Amino acid sequence: MNRIKSFLTVLSAVVAAAAFVPAASATAAATGPAAASAGLAETSACAPLWSSSTAYTAGGTVSHHGRNWSAKWWTRNENPGATTVWSDRGACTGGVSDFVISEARFDEIFPDRDAFYTYQGLIDALHAYPRFANTGTPGTRAREAAAFLTHAHFESVGLKYVKEINEANYWRKCDYSRPYGCPAGQKAYYGRGPIMFSWNFNYKAAGDALGLDLLNNPWLVEQDPSVAWQTALWYWNTQNGPGTMTSHEAMVGGAGFGETIRSLNGALECNGGNPGSVAARVATYERITGIIGTAPGSGLTC
Repeated sequence: MNRIKSFLTVLSAVVAAAAFVPAASATAAATGPAAASAGLAETSACAPLWSSSTAYTAGGTVSHHGRNWSAKWWTRNENPGATTVWSDRGACTGGVSDFVISEARFDEIFPDRDAFYTYQGLIDALHAYPRFANTGTPGTRAREAAAFLTHAHFESVGLKYVKEINEANYWRKCDYSRPYGCPAGQKAYYGRGPIMFSWNFNYKAAGDALGLDLLNNPWLVEQDPSVAWQTALWYWNTQNGPGTMTSHEAMVGGAGFGETIRSLNGALECNGGNPGSVAARVATYERITGIIGTAPGSGLTC
């Protein structure tokens, strides 16, 4: 089975290494946002921040996750982006981030990260999958964000690496059996970003879903922080990998953190495949949930 990323090689006592294994249908069209959504023409000033306790009537406009939204009908306590009552009016400027993890907590989670991985880059990427960390109770939303950042931490070694460091493996990530081939070159589809996103078929599928030509320009993932986070969110929200559900479904449906490990690495780690790696991921997840002040929940291992 093809892998999304090869094992990271790091000169560290703890080797944070794992492989994201795609499902057999990884080249299928993802259910992410349409290209038009990513290309909204003008950026306007942010409306007042959405409040869960405020009732909004049709036409009421709020900002949420760096975007403006308008209500289609009366609504209260329905998160913009997570329900159909809200229409997306595009990115806005001058607002305040209301992501479940603040910039201060993000800095605490990743104190030694590469400067490429900005908090704003993550916030800018949230429009791609607005239900991410925006569905269910406050605790559910916080746990999903923590789980996602846990795997980003593990795969990129605390966000210290922007791209795969073992260049000898770059050529392996091109599957020429695909009808579109590898137009950017055989060595162009190496791991990049917070989950070391790789393989030409994943660049093609994620690019199609996000409205970006990542097949011809995979370097965008190491040049634009928002794009890097968007590719990670694409996998998280749309791909089962070797598991039976997406990581988003695992966290909002109550299956728990352990199922996100299965969806990322399957038998490579779960069911006794690598108990040490599972334990390391769980420990990181518990540390991050502790930082943001939420309980880790059940179903921690796989």
